[in-house]
Amino acid sequence: MKSTMLQKFRWMAALFVLPAATGALAADNTAKPDERPIRLIVPFAPGGASDVLARIIAQHLIESLKRQVIVDNRPGAGGNIGMGIVAKATPDGNVMSIASSAFVVNPSLYDQIPYDAIKDFAPITNIASASTVLVVHPSVAAKSVKELVALVKASPGKFNYASSGAGTGQHLAGELFKTTAGLDVSHIPFNGAGPAVIAVLGAQVQMGFSSLPAVRGQIANGTLRAIAVTTMKRAVAIPDVPTFDESGYPGFEVDFWQGLVMPGGTPRPIINRMNAEMLKMLQGQEVKKRLDGLGFEAVGSSPDQFAKQIAAELAKWSKFIKQAGIKL
Repeated sequence: MKSTMLQKFRWMAALFVLPAATGALAADNTAKPDERPIRLIVPFAPGGASDVLARIIAQHLIESLKRQVIVDNRPGAGGNIGMGIVAKATPDGNVMSIASSAFVVNPSLYDQIPYDAIKDFAPITNIASASTVLVVHPSVAAKSVKELVALVKASPGKFNYASSGAGTGQHLAGELFKTTAGLDVSHIPFNGAGPAVIAVLGAQVQMGFSSLPAVRGQIANGTLRAIAVTTMKRAVAIPDVPTFDESGYPGFEVDFWQGLVMPGGTPRPIINRMNAEMLKMLQGQEVKKRLDGLGFEAVGSSPDQFAKQIAAELAKWSKFIKQAGIKL
C-alpha cells in the first residue's frame, strides 16, 4: 500500500517538474550564467524531428555539463516564433535553438520575420540530416509516384498534402512536387511534424511530406505508406523506398537538416565549448545508434562551416522561391 502511494506521489510530482523549471528561468536571475538552466528552444510542436533531436541533445548536456536543460517548444509561423525568441535572447550561453531548413527558407517566404538569419544568430553546428519522405494514408490507392500522380490528376482539386508548417522544407518539397508534376493539390500546413503526421494517419489529409524521423515508425508498422524520398540517394533507414529522381523526376532534391544556434553576440569561447560538446555527442556510439534508428545521419561541422552553409542556402532558396513564385 505504501509502495503504491509512494509511486503515485512521484508520478504526480513529476507533472510539476517542467513548469517549476520554466519558472526558474525567470526567477533565478541572481545565479551566475553557468549555473542557470539552459533553455533549448524548439520552434516546432512536440513529436517532430526537431523535437526528437532536441531531447537527445538535452540528455547529453545534462550528463556532460551536469546542468539542467529545459526543452521549450515554441511552434508557429513555420518556426518564426521560436527563432524570434532566440534572436532577442541574452547572448550568455543559456539560450539556444534547433535550427532546421526552415530557418534559411522563411526569409524569402515571409514579408516580415522577427529575425535576421545572419546577424541575429551564432551558428554552432549542423548536427544531423534526414530524408524528407512523401507518405500517404493506406486508403490511397497508389504505391509509387507514377500511380499517385495519375490518381491526383484524375481528381483535380480533391487532394491535399500536409507539412510541418508553411515555409518548412516539407512545404517546399510539396510545392516542388506540385509544380514539376503539374498537380492541382492544396497545401495544409500544421504547427510541426507531429500534428501533420496525425492528420495523415487519421485520413484528414490524404498525403504529406515529412521528415523521415517523424514517420519511420508509422512506415514500419504500415499505418502510413512511403512513396518516395526527396534526397538524391535512398535513405539507409528505408532502403526499399525509391527517390523522386529514380521515380521519373530527375534532379528532384530537397535536403532536410537540423542544426544548433545561439543568439548573435554569444562569446566565441561559449560557441566553441558548445560545438565541442555537440561533436563529442555525435561520436558516441549510443547517440549514433539512436540517430540511425530515427532516420538521421550525423553530420557535425565547425561554427564557421555551418555559417557558410547557412549563407549559401539563404541565397539558394531565395532564388528558387522567386523563380517558382511561391507565396504564403
